[in-house]
Amino acid sequence: MNTDFLGKTAVVTGASSGIGRAIALELAGRGADLVLHARQNAEGLTEVATRVKGLGRRCRTELADLSHAEGRQTLVAAAWSGPPVDIWVHNAGADVLTGDAASADFDAKLEQLWRVDVAGTIGVCRAVGRAMADRGAGVILTVGWDQAETGMEGDPGQMFGPTKAAVMAFTKSLAKTLAPAVRVNCVAPGWIKTRWGDDAPEYWRRRAVGEALLSRWGTPEDVAAAAAFLASPQAAFITGQVVNVNGGFAGRAAGEADRPTE
Repeated sequence: MNTDFLGKTAVVTGASSGIGRAIALELAGRGADLVLHARQNAEGLTEVATRVKGLGRRCRTELADLSHAEGRQTLVAAAWSGPPVDIWVHNAGADVLTGDAASADFDAKLEQLWRVDVAGTIGVCRAVGRAMADRGAGVILTVGWDQAETGMEGDPGQMFGPTKAAVMAFTKSLAKTLAPAVRVNCVAPGWIKTRWGDDAPEYWRRRAVGEALLSRWGTPEDVAAAAAFLASPQAAFITGQVVNVNGGFAGRAAGEADRPTE
């Protein structure tokens, strides 16, 4: 049994489903005690916490809206109200592809992404970094997007490209700011089959498989394994990096049909 994180406390934001849920369970399976965050999905967060406790780990849950400063401050204070935090995985991001948000216009979606993914990540991780630096140790992980550097056509590329690129650039600067005491890295998922992928139109299903050299969707567990490695002692000489988790991005095939307009 891998016990890399035995005796460590990890915080995972956006942990009630998808990638955050998988990361929380991966860290708990390797011995970490957890503080789990979600914006409002208390039911999902409770389910993940129950599974963490079933693995023999301690677990606390916190609900906080990271789109504004008060929520960010509340979460950081709550996380540090217990044992010192060794690992902070900042996975929380706005879901603008499913639910009611999917019908919003471009400007509304972009505004939400800036407030949650960019300002939320920067505000929280700066505060976390200061606390870890004062202690003299810690690991911070952020979540980017593999196509932020290459670009993708259409509204999704024009929303997620600039916002996730900002997170990736911030990560590199934070790593330089906090070195050598605190390591800071970013995982950049590609086509990962989360809630949106379950109901994605056939065009996007084909594209997700076709754009990966390994010819399949990625899974939340694929991202969780990469995150756990970057947080582990095996990655002790890795900081300031963006690690793509995308099965090897092949790009769009020549002659591929244009994206449907509906």
